[in-house]
Amino acid sequence: MNLTPDQTILFELWGWGINATIFYTWVVMAILTVVSMLITRNLRADVSPDRWRMILEVIVQGIQGQIEEVAPGPSRYLLYYAGTLFLFIALSNLLLVVPGFEPPTASLSTTMALAISVLIAVPLFGISSRGLGGYLKTYLEPSFIMLPFNIISEFSRGISLAIRLYGNIMSGAVIAAILLGVAPFFFPVVMDVLGLLTGMIQAYIFAILATVYISSAVAERPAPNSTQAAKETT
Repeated sequence: MNLTPDQTILFELWGWGINATIFYTWVVMAILTVVSMLITRNLRADVSPDRWRMILEVIVQGIQGQIEEVAPGPSRYLLYYAGTLFLFIALSNLLLVVPGFEPPTASLSTTMALAISVLIAVPLFGISSRGLGGYLKTYLEPSFIMLPFNIISEFSRGISLAIRLYGNIMSGAVIAAILLGVAPFFFPVVMDVLGLLTGMIQAYIFAILATVYISSAVAERPAPNSTQAAKETT
């Protein structure tokens, strides 16, 4: 039994071994791309929405509503990023019920790549919102002594994101494989249902935490004496 899809080599392409993690990541991306293109191909005001377009709108509006509860101000670009994270992780975990499919989120390399993307997105969103100097000043708050601790905190958040997602998905796959050998008919069905539920929760948590980290980087923090100045003015 392979503990990670990285160990499963499916085929070779130009001398490079393509493992299950890479292949099924392409599969998930292809499904998301093709489905979104098919649903939105007639996206016009004069065309009434069909069933699939209504489902997609419900999903997008649901994601946007969650983001607006966390992130202040305009959230359109944050919707693109956090929404893509959620859909990729959720679909990867949902396809676990397909025989032979190995979710790429069960690989530490995939979860680390997602976490690194969050680590890169946080300063990019922060700089675009507050400017380079304004964002770098956040590492010196509330005092310059906190600089190394703020940097360590920034990286530890990304590592915790990756390990949390990887641990939950991989452990579910391992337990299901063990129970398959004990009771091959009953337990795997139960574990698949629990795996789907856990996968959706993990997709939600990952996207929400990424939104929280980014919103904290773009939020304007009040000046230390702003409260006192407001009292004096009144």
